[in-house]
Parts: sequence; C-alpha cells; structure tokens
Amino acid sequence: MTIRIILSGATGWVGRALAPAIANAPDLELVAGVARSHAGQDLGSALGGPPTEVPVFGTLEEALAVPADVVIDYTKPGAVKAHALAAVAAGRHVVVGTSGLGAADYDEIDAAAKKADVGVLAAGNFSITATLLKRFTLEAAKYVADVEIIDYASASKPDAPSGTARELAETLAAARRPATSRPVADVSGVPATRGGAFGEGPTEVRVHALRMPSFVLSVEAVFGAPDERLTIRHDAGSSAAPYVAGTLLAARKVAGWTGVRRGLDTLLD
Repeated sequence: MTIRIILSGATGWVGRALAPAIANAPDLELVAGVARSHAGQDLGSALGGPPTEVPVFGTLEEALAVPADVVIDYTKPGAVKAHALAAVAAGRHVVVGTSGLGAADYDEIDAAAKKADVGVLAAGNFSITATLLKRFTLEAAKYVADVEIIDYASASKPDAPSGTARELAETLAAARRPATSRPVADVSGVPATRGGAFGEGPTEVRVHALRMPSFVLSVEAVFGAPDERLTIRHDAGSSAAPYVAGTLLAARKVAGWTGVRRGLDTLLD
C-alpha cells in the first residue's frame, strides 16, 4: 500500500531534502507541497528541477483538499501547532519535525488526535545519532544525579531551546534522580543565569541556550559527580540529509497508533 504524503515546508531547508527522497521511495507518494512563497507552482520546478506534477499550495488548509494519508510538517514554530491540529481534524496522521512546541501543546494535540483516531509522531530531531544522544543521556541519568543541558544554535534560530534540547529536557526531568546542586531559589546574584527550567523541584532540568554565528545545532548533556564529569554531545552539520531517514520511518509508522508519540527513539526497537 502506497502512503500518500503532504509535505508542509516543502521548499525549506529540510523539505528540499525530503521531497526527492519521498519521490524515490517505492512505498511513498508525494501528493502535495505547502510553501507560501511558491504557491501555484509545480514542486519540482520550485526546487529547481524538472516538473513532477506535484502541486504547491500556499496554505495547509488548501493542501488538505488533496487525498492523503500523512502530513509531514517542517515549517516554523509559530505555525506548527495550528498545522498539526488542522491535519488531525482532517483525519490525517501527522509527523512533526518543526521545533517550538512544549508538553502542554502536545497534550492538546494528543487529545485531538485520539478524538480523531489518528497518530502523531513528534521529534525534536529525526537524526539517528541525535536520537542516540537522548537514549544515552537517559541511561546515564540512572547513575549520575546532576545533569544540565547546553543548547547551541545559529544566531538566526527563532526558538530557544531547540526542539532537540526541549524534548531531551522534558524527558529527562521525568526520569532523572534528584539533583545535589543548590536550588535556584537559594542562589544570589542573577538566578536567571542558571538557565531555563523544565520539570519541577529537585528533578527539574536546567537548559542553557547559546545563539551565535558558526553553530548549526549542537546539544550537550553534562553530568557531574564528585571529581569527575561526563559529557554526551551531538553536533549537526550543515546538511539536512541526517533527518531524512528518520522522517520517512516516522511517515511509514505513524498510522500504527492513536494519539501523540514523542521521540524517534519510540520507533527504533
């Protein structure tokens, strides 16, 4: 059975890598793209190649008129929640690759998806190696109490922290041991420099987001124990290629459940 896909953000950084990968997959069919700046064009032509007979729409709402099974979203933080809810309401399964949403947003999307009997897979990062960062960090947290996250990205990235760091922090806060560091409420000076908090109380996770030129996206989980430290780090390169395989895996699997799953790691085993 061929899985029909609408790609939202089809001419963006990741979309440009995903579109030909979907077209070349024998079990997938790209039926529509969404890109406001290329509305009305053929997607192949919009990407600088030969025509593909895949139409580009200016809005997801227009694209949802095309029969499809899955919507893949790689757009912007300010648009992704509305896109996910619109796709779910239209009875489409959804793969969310756009960062910017938090636990409360996904709770709302989860309720809507369960009501519509569709699946949603959201990941802060669809790279296999970034997924291993999450897995190894959660394993280390079983043994080392103190951990904080450093999130590096380009100066132009519109959200902080990144989806990779946010997903890691929210998952880690639910699984880690209580910290031994001084509570932030007891810190003098400028307590905000201790970073943003995910979770509550002694198991909250502090995230420090750097935004400056020369970075693409890197995330570090830094563990500290008496007289030793452990750093687990993922660095992304300048290409979107590492995100393609994980996104296509999600598109193939997302119809297999109802509601929201978070993290590519939920599909790896």
